[in-house]
Amino acid sequence: MKRVSLIVIAVLIALSSLSLSACGGSTSDDDGFQGEVNVYNWGEYISPGDDGTIDVIKEFQDKYHIKVNYTNFETNEEMYNVLTNSNSTYDVIIPSDYMVARLRNEGMLEKLDFSNIPNYKYIDERFKNMDYDPDNEYSVPYSWGFVAIGYNTDMIKEGSVTGFKDLWDPKYKDDGILMFNNSRDAMAIAMQLCDPPIDPGSKSFTREDIDRATDKLIEEKSVLKKYVMDQVFTEMEGNQSGLCAYYAGDIFTMMDNNEALSYCLPEEGSNLFNDAMCIPSTCKNKENAELFINFMCEPEIAAANAEYITYGTPNTGALEYIDEEMLESELINPPDEYLEKCYTFANLDDDIYSYMQKRFVEACSASAEVSSVEKKAVDPGAVTAVVIILAVIIIATIVIIILDIRKALKNRGRINKI
Repeated sequence: MKRVSLIVIAVLIALSSLSLSACGGSTSDDDGFQGEVNVYNWGEYISPGDDGTIDVIKEFQDKYHIKVNYTNFETNEEMYNVLTNSNSTYDVIIPSDYMVARLRNEGMLEKLDFSNIPNYKYIDERFKNMDYDPDNEYSVPYSWGFVAIGYNTDMIKEGSVTGFKDLWDPKYKDDGILMFNNSRDAMAIAMQLCDPPIDPGSKSFTREDIDRATDKLIEEKSVLKKYVMDQVFTEMEGNQSGLCAYYAGDIFTMMDNNEALSYCLPEEGSNLFNDAMCIPSTCKNKENAELFINFMCEPEIAAANAEYITYGTPNTGALEYIDEEMLESELINPPDEYLEKCYTFANLDDDIYSYMQKRFVEACSASAEVSSVEKKAVDPGAVTAVVIILAVIIIATIVIIILDIRKALKNRGRINKI
């Protein structure tokens, strides 16, 4: 249903491109391109032209005669390592909020010339002056979303799941509980469930905070089926698991593919995240990069990308082009009162982030030390019984040793006589 609007948009843009060509767009290269722009983005994160949707890269190339060299990364950390440890250079990157902050703090981003990005006017004011770019100098918001809960109503009664706490509930163990296989999202959920809770939106964390969250994750292992990322689609769409925490836009997609799936907005509040378009300080085609960013902010293009990736768009002009069903979904546009309960997981100091990674790996592999929760759960009576048994064994051993010594002393003379 949502593809119909995209087909109309695609036709309009195609006609526009033909008009531009008729006006005489000259080219300087044999392949028809007058320049290039190197783009580094998440996988499956731009409309590719499938099923009648807009092929965004092709539209840009046809309109501006600039070749797009498009490459994917899987994690923010992978992108960061490529930027810092390889000879590869990129002109446009699309990192998440906390990574934008890190790159900005380390001087790895170029300030944007917004006179070349007039479509910035379409960016909603609530996505400006964010903590990761407080003066709106280095980034243009691309998409946003939050973490929600998906569950299978053939296995779990509709409406019975209300929050992250249900991911720890033994009654859902046999239905198959899935948790994020990445430290930031998993730790953030665990922090909210600690007693007392830890604010995942805090600007900094202590090692004790990380330890407490690790304890909570270890506690969940008794009911958990597995840690997942993209495997969540197979598990939930194929009715192999019944309950998961995952990104709301992806849950929306999974519900499209399996009518038995439903969702809830976690009552505890949730992790609100943003991805933004930036230009690395090592870029070689800055004007082309800003032209590409401006193109991505055209309302029709922003709408096509939003419908393809099923995440919220910060582009107000795109809203009139997006399918009504998607706009009305709480998984794409949750109510303002719920957004007020959400937080942004801040960029962490390197030592704390490394410690969090280490502890998460320990939690996943069950090699962490016995958690404080488990220690508290030990029965005092059992401890007393163990102490008494050990005491009896020690006393008995001492008595046996004494008797052996006395016997040896008695026999010493006999041995000598022999």
